[in-house]
Parts: sequence; structure tokens; C-alpha cells
Amino acid sequence: MHYYKHDTAVVDEPSLIGKGTKIWHFSHISENTKIGNNVIIGQNVFIGKGVVIGNGCKIQNNVSVYEGVTLEDDVFVGPSVVFTNVKMPKANIEQKNNFTKTFVKTGASIGANSTIICGVVLEKNCLIGAGSLVTKNIKENSLAYGQPARHIKYLV
Repeated sequence: MHYYKHDTAVVDEPSLIGKGTKIWHFSHISENTKIGNNVIIGQNVFIGKGVVIGNGCKIQNNVSVYEGVTLEDDVFVGPSVVFTNVKMPKANIEQKNNFTKTFVKTGASIGANSTIICGVVLEKNCLIGAGSLVTKNIKENSLAYGQPARHIKYLV
């Protein structure tokens, strides 16, 4: 094995996990997931079916990355961040064929306890402040925060 997986972590097959990646306690990686090299996946993280995670990403404890999400290289995801994949979930309606895709571009950082509503694009090197509710696309090299998150300023 070219990656490290804690004994309590579960990796469903088939999945591709890159060299130097670390998967910590009680995390679950679903099938058909593609995880790049040198990724750190913290404790109690759920990665959904078919999720793509680029090289060098850091996903902190208690994060949920559901099917339909793509993280490009060097993305930071703070503790307890949640990505959604259905715009209008209903318990009595099957929606596995209605997942809306979400893209987080290279170098983006998402602060702790943020929620990312499906269908958005977080552009390169953007920074999402802790506790934000992201409902719209976030511009490249910008700081956004709030509920809902809004553009605050461009980062230098």
C-alpha cells in the first residue's frame, strides 16, 4: 500500500488513492473515489461515491464531501465543513440521479463549520471565512464570508 490508512478507516473498492496520502481514524472513503497524492484526510471524514480530490489537499476532521464534489489540487477544507449535493432534498423522493455538481478550484480554502450548497464554483485561491453559507460562485483570489457568503475583498 502506497498510502497510510488507520485501522478504523474504511476504504471501499474500487478507489484510487495516491502515494503519500493519509486517512485517519473513523473516516469512510466510498467506492469509485479518486484521491491524489499527499492528501491528508482527518478523523471522521466521509467521502462520497465518485468524489475527486486533487493532490496536496487537506481535509480536516468531521467533514462530509458528498457525491458530485470535485476538489482540485491544494484545497484546504476546515473542520466540520459540509458539502451538499441536492438543492431540495425530500425524504420521500429518491434523488440519486439529481445530484448537482460542485467544483472547488486549486488553492481554495474553506473555513471551519462552513456549508457549501451544491452547484457552486469556488474559484482559484479564494478564501471562505469560518461559519459561512456559500450559495453562489466565489471569485478567484477573493475573500468571502457570511450567511449567505458574499464577496468582501480581493486578496493580494
